[in-house]
Amino acid sequence: MEIEMLRDIPMLAGIDDEGLEEIARLATEFTAPAGQVLAEVGQPGSGLFVIEEGTVEVDLPDGSTVELGPGEFFGEVALLTDAPRNARVRARSDVRALAIERRTFGRLLDAHPTIAVAMLPVVARRLGGH
Repeated sequence: MEIEMLRDIPMLAGIDDEGLEEIARLATEFTAPAGQVLAEVGQPGSGLFVIEEGTVEVDLPDGSTVELGPGEFFGEVALLTDAPRNARVRARSDVRALAIERRTFGRLLDAHPTIAVAMLPVVARRLGGH
């Protein structure tokens, strides 16, 4: 994976080349066809997912649905709260994304606190239900 692609992801924008190289080495890139469920309510939070291409549809606990696209992420609430997943996420189109496993995510946050700072407004909005 090219670090240039990672640099275009807003939550990773403040990380230096060394940090981006570490993320590229530790993250797993995957593709999913339209319609595939990527996260299901009640599953344990195994990782954070960052969308590179395509869109996903997130069915929220309040019954509403939101769409996420390139540069956006999901799966962080289950990681940060240690609670089971609270939303269903399905690929709306063909998707290419990065998966960052739970332990790796923790190490990345320790080494690069700017990731947490970049995620904070989104996480606060999601936990607040807005």
